[in-house]
Amino acid sequence: MKKILIICPYPEDVAPNQRLKYEQYFRFFREAGYELTISPFMTLKFWNIVYKPGRFVQKVFWTIFGYWRRIFDLFRLPFYDAVYIVLWVTPLGPPIFEHLYALVNKNILYDIDDMIFLGHSSQANRFMEWMKGKQKPIALMKKAKHVIVCTPKLDEFVQQYNSNTTDISSTINTDTYQVVNKYNNDQPITLGWSGSHSTSKYLYLLKEVLLELQKTHPFHLLVMGDNSFHIEGLESQEAVSWSEAVEIPNLQRMDIGLYPLPNEEWVLGKSGLKALQYMAIGVPPVATAIGANFRVVEDGVSGFLVNDKTEWLTALKQLMEDATLRRKMGAASRQRVMDYYSLYANKDRYLEAIEEVVSQ
Repeated sequence: MKKILIICPYPEDVAPNQRLKYEQYFRFFREAGYELTISPFMTLKFWNIVYKPGRFVQKVFWTIFGYWRRIFDLFRLPFYDAVYIVLWVTPLGPPIFEHLYALVNKNILYDIDDMIFLGHSSQANRFMEWMKGKQKPIALMKKAKHVIVCTPKLDEFVQQYNSNTTDISSTINTDTYQVVNKYNNDQPITLGWSGSHSTSKYLYLLKEVLLELQKTHPFHLLVMGDNSFHIEGLESQEAVSWSEAVEIPNLQRMDIGLYPLPNEEWVLGKSGLKALQYMAIGVPPVATAIGANFRVVEDGVSGFLVNDKTEWLTALKQLMEDATLRRKMGAASRQRVMDYYSLYANKDRYLEAIEEVVSQ
């Protein structure tokens, strides 16, 4: 049995960009005969405080602990047939650990799902921005035998350094994401958003849209992933924390999914995950017309792509007023995920990339 060491930022089953990217393929990897060892930089205790303001001493302690873990990993690298590295080996400074890992074990499969080389920090950790290792992804692109990306823009960028790439979007387990929506207007429509503390700032981009919308179309706003989210003046809103147990039930409460994004280069590395989550449960998304959203959402068929306040209001009002349209778009959304963005549609692509690295 061949052994793979997975070097990732976050603990298993907590971060959306890991859970809905490569983590859900672990069972397919194991079924194919690979033994997996998972080594996150962050412990669960660190994860529980990392996006909260303050707690500087605790964050420093757990960061140092993460570096000690990476030193331990360095000594066991030779005993693995491949190393699957996600985003970076360590988060800060120059790519020292990245070069060391590539020196000790050359069978590297690199998985990058964000344009982290541009530099980006959550509001709670803005002071860390200057310390981010922006050259780490570049170093890993050059050293890896194969690179997995998640958007055409990322693929285009990586191709400058490595021609062995596979573009695999975030994907959905359609066995667990099931359609329950009744598609009727018997009660106020629920507009929903799913994300995290670090991405909820994008939902605030819709503040004026939502305040204007409620004047003529009553609705309930459900926000999952940031329980501190609040828009002053919005009459019906609910913000809840994320947990695996409530994720799908809360998504299933939504009638329309919201996916606003700013016009920033950083966004071009996003794979359209939120839209895919809504679509998998048969909920039509309304999303900013940018980046990977163009390939995820068929505008006017499986959702709406919009650019400004007027288009947001028009699309939302149309879906809120027309239950039949929501049902039609919801069915098209679900089918699109099944065909292109489900586990079963993409598992062989992951396995082919792993096999290429292990067999060389």
